[in-house]
Amino acid sequence: MIHEIKDVLPVVHMPYTDDQLIDSTTLVKQVDYLFETGAHGFCLALVSDLLRLTATERLLLPAELVKYADNRGPVIISVGAESTAQARAYSRAAEDGGAAAVMAIPPISRSLGESELRAYFEALLEEIKIPVIIQDASSYVGNPMSIEFQASLFADHGDRILFKPEASPLGPCISAIRDRTNGKASIYEGSGGVLLIDSFRRGIKGTIPGVELLDGTTALWQALVDGDEERAYRIYFPICALCTLQLQGGLDGFIVVERYLMHKRGLFPNQVHRGPLSYFLDPETCAEIDRLYDLLQEALQ
Repeated sequence: MIHEIKDVLPVVHMPYTDDQLIDSTTLVKQVDYLFETGAHGFCLALVSDLLRLTATERLLLPAELVKYADNRGPVIISVGAESTAQARAYSRAAEDGGAAAVMAIPPISRSLGESELRAYFEALLEEIKIPVIIQDASSYVGNPMSIEFQASLFADHGDRILFKPEASPLGPCISAIRDRTNGKASIYEGSGGVLLIDSFRRGIKGTIPGVELLDGTTALWQALVDGDEERAYRIYFPICALCTLQLQGGLDGFIVVERYLMHKRGLFPNQVHRGPLSYFLDPETCAEIDRLYDLLQEALQ
């Protein structure tokens, strides 16, 4: 079955056992939960702890996640890596495993010229036939790619190229890609919800949030589709405040808060992290997360 890549497509969070192995049982339950909560599909991406997974895990997970999805929606796999050879191998595993698309950031350990970036993305497009989502995650990891470069990939490859801009400022970047592709490109935002309303107004095809606030994000997305701005803003404000707490810790801020909330919801049995970490929750932050979580639940009633 071919699934359209649209609407709410959360990034799964990686659960670990006490000995830091991937907890497959909890991962299956998470996939069931996200579809039950209204997600159209899901992604394996940066806040899945992607950069802390082993190469073997990254090669095996696509087929496992597609199996867990059980034809309920599309599965998108992040394949970005520090070498083209690695990214090609991850892309091959994703397509062979049944993924609907791959998502790729460029290498993050150094800044690359556009000729090297083009060779990197062209190699992925040569390796596989499924779409490639170009992810500029430079607001929290890596280096920005020019709008002109990204649009040139779309000009050369058409609808095989999709976009997830996360450079700052996000809204103008979304609009620039939209305009440079004459409104034809599929664009997805990944701000966790903090910029979802602004992004929606700019014509995005979907949002790629976390699972930890998914009940709120799916309700917010539906309110926007329905044109119910009063409900949309009522749900948006606690989501926005929660995301602001996450943003202060960068990528690890999202990962740590997400595990905290997944555990609070009873979806994760623990809060085991793979270190090293650059951000930790203190009691005051946890208390504020709890207050905002309660406000979100009230807004959803």
